Amino acid sequence: MALPYVNPDAPKGGRVVTGNTGGFDSVNPFVQKGTPPWQLRYLTHESLLYRSQDEPFTLYGLLAESVEVPEDRSWVEFTLRPEARFSDGSPVTVEDVIWSLETLGTQGNARYLTFWTQVDAIEQTGPRSLRITFRDPDRELPLIAGLRPILKKAQWQGKTFAEATLEEAPIGTAPYVIESFEASRNVVLKRNPDYWGKDLPIRRGTNNFDEIRIEFYGDTNVLFEAFKAGEISYLREFNAEKWARDYDFPAMQDGRVLQSEFADGTPSGITGFVFNTRRPPFDDIRVRDALIHAFNFEFINETMTGSRQPRITSYFSGSDLGMQPGPADPAVAALLEPFKDEIPEEALTGYALPVADGSARNRGNLRKAMALLKDAGFTIERGRMMRPDGTPFTFEILLRQGSTEQISIIDLYRDALSRLGIGVKVSTVDDAQYELRQVDFDFDMTHIRRAFSLSPGNEQRLYWGSEAADLPGSRNLMGVKSPAIDGMIDAMLAASDETAFRDAVRALDRLLTTGRYVIPIQRFDKSMIAHDAALHHPERIPIYGDSVYFLPEVWWMDK
Repeated sequence: MALPYVNPDAPKGGRVVTGNTGGFDSVNPFVQKGTPPWQLRYLTHESLLYRSQDEPFTLYGLLAESVEVPEDRSWVEFTLRPEARFSDGSPVTVEDVIWSLETLGTQGNARYLTFWTQVDAIEQTGPRSLRITFRDPDRELPLIAGLRPILKKAQWQGKTFAEATLEEAPIGTAPYVIESFEASRNVVLKRNPDYWGKDLPIRRGTNNFDEIRIEFYGDTNVLFEAFKAGEISYLREFNAEKWARDYDFPAMQDGRVLQSEFADGTPSGITGFVFNTRRPPFDDIRVRDALIHAFNFEFINETMTGSRQPRITSYFSGSDLGMQPGPADPAVAALLEPFKDEIPEEALTGYALPVADGSARNRGNLRKAMALLKDAGFTIERGRMMRPDGTPFTFEILLRQGSTEQISIIDLYRDALSRLGIGVKVSTVDDAQYELRQVDFDFDMTHIRRAFSLSPGNEQRLYWGSEAADLPGSRNLMGVKSPAIDGMIDAMLAASDETAFRDAVRALDRLLTTGRYVIPIQRFDKSMIAHDAALHHPERIPIYGDSVYFLPEVWWMDK
């Protein structure tokens, strides 16, 4: 037995090298402090349950051998596998699990804090079992509990977990362990030959490389040149124009490098530039609407991708969970109706992003933007846009150093804003400053990317829930506080059947999209991976497509 999208007979061995841009100053992905390589959470630590990449709602036992829940899911009980071990050979205990959940929920990264507030009690019920009781009904909470990373309590005795130093890599249970690292240069992971779970059916055919090396580069251009030179094994490309134009180098011509494309069935998610509504004038929807009209997507997309990539039209577009064109259907409208006096009218009547004529001038949409700004009390004086208080309308866009594509998009956008008399400062900062400023919400506008599964849940509270809006480090970058959005998330989590769940997500999608919190850009309707010809993947592609659970997890290398 094995997962249906793996090759159960994949050979073990080989070294794969991947590349990140920027740097890192931490190898602890579970605390707020520092910037770790994003892959570590997935490669070095495990949870009680494992999410199948081919089934929207299905989890399998990993550290836990069994799970018990009542009909209302008001509690969950896990029983640990007796063979579960940390990478140092010590057993995973109930005490480790309880400590991990509590510590992450009180001292960990902001993404872990909300779950802990919903735990009423947690107690050991047997030598290898524990029960978690929840405060309020929420059908997803047992699943979230099962997906929390498990850490070793003894490692942190006498230490403050939240203040872990760079030298203190958390001990995990996963197939890979950190062998060495040089801050902001590379991390080397080795496959643990004594990995406790290598004979589990869900692990068969996975984690096949003996070594995974993560190299860091200054920006995407340098990363691409490193790939062309054979310094890294694979590269994910996010620009369809570059995919078609720039991959005709010698290693590709002689077959040493291949291009592979992978479709998936997931929602588009949201990628673009987010407004910080905590700051005026972005707390005014008319101003946000004006700046969305000024964003000439058709021209920018032609310039950047040759119009090869479609635009994101809503947060869950490209899936059955996305808002439908035109007025809300009766079930969705019924969910939105109690909030009709506080939500954009278009959430009920229908909404579509403004479309430009494709020219560089975008005159029609700029006229609409000017009218919206005038309606919001803005005026033009000597060619400059003035706020209602008489000060010039200027704002800052915060970007990560090395994000060359985002910078190019903003350069084109800034030209349009200057024609409206709006002044824009673009600040590109290093990873440490970027993370710190996002933690403190110290920006007017910045880049955002949120990927969604086919089973969105409590993470939506962290993304746009009111309680997370002012929590430092939360992922609610836009700072939205909306009882209607909170209500749709509640309805989604309380849904007892697929239809009710879909309607709640569609209603949520309408509120997020019509709220004009983000300027959406192009979507990635397929994954594009260029890779060493010695790397292979299974023929069947899972419904979630390319992810860290696909590459590197289920790929392998010729011996």
